[in-house]
Amino acid sequence: MEKIRIGILGYGNLGKGAHLAAAQNPDMKVAGIFTRRDPSSVAPVLPAPVYAESEAERLRGEIDVLLLCGGSATDLPSQGPRFAQLFNTVDSFDTHAAIPDYFAAVDKAAKSGGNASLISVGWDPGLFSLNRVYAQSVLPDGADYTFWGRGVSQGHSDAARRVSGVLDARQYTVPVESAVEAVRRGEMPKLTTRQKHTRLCYVVAEPGADKARIEREIKEMPNYYADYDTTVVFITAEEMARDHSGLPHGGFVIRSGRTGVQRETSHVIEHSLNLGSNPEFTGSVLVAYARAAYRLAKAGSFGAHTVLDVAPALLSPKSGEELRRELL
Repeated sequence: MEKIRIGILGYGNLGKGAHLAAAQNPDMKVAGIFTRRDPSSVAPVLPAPVYAESEAERLRGEIDVLLLCGGSATDLPSQGPRFAQLFNTVDSFDTHAAIPDYFAAVDKAAKSGGNASLISVGWDPGLFSLNRVYAQSVLPDGADYTFWGRGVSQGHSDAARRVSGVLDARQYTVPVESAVEAVRRGEMPKLTTRQKHTRLCYVVAEPGADKARIEREIKEMPNYYADYDTTVVFITAEEMARDHSGLPHGGFVIRSGRTGVQRETSHVIEHSLNLGSNPEFTGSVLVAYARAAYRLAKAGSFGAHTVLDVAPALLSPKSGEELRRELL
């Protein structure tokens, strides 16, 4: 069997999740891990060679698809275009408002290098994006709702950890159950940000730190907590390690719509995810789309693409005949 040679750039939680996912696919192998750290300090979860990031260009001929597993805030805006010129790539860029500009930059670089790049691959943006397009197309007269959680938001957790006096923090995004139920009933309510989600933040404070100040600064933090009803709970480091070491997440995409001459018939489409490990699941999505990137490149379809541009059959290792027989 021909194996797709996968490279992984960045070996944090997402990179490790992608490595585990690639090992579950018999048509793939991890041919290299690239890191900004000292390669000798990186211990892969499964056997694979580790290289310095600076060696990536030298190893172009040994990698079919490079998975970019850095963060959206500072890593991917520069890494995406840079590596799209060198490799077929897949990334999980998730700053929704910046996607059009990011797409344009990666598209230009990938076309210049003769590569196929898939951007913003994950579950939102990603799989939930597909759910929204399918539901809107089927029910044009309706309303969309996306709820995230209950799950750990790594970005919000990091923001809380930046507050002076905080040793560690873990933030859970929690859907407001009454809002979810109203949407499921097809009521199509108009909901504000505060009405859809709450935030629950567990904090380990430094000894002697002003907990009232820490709580106030977290709750008033713009772009992260100020628009939500937020609960801050102070716990010990031992409690954090015991009760909050995992990275679960999930969510719902719901479309309520109406059909009929007088729009008298109501319908609700719902897709949901309940993830035991956000990075392991997201890594699995990246790996599935690596297969699509490889096939797009083989077909000469160069440039940037999103999940909205990729036919589902390109994700599967099964043949068209098998898919029609087994899944259609």
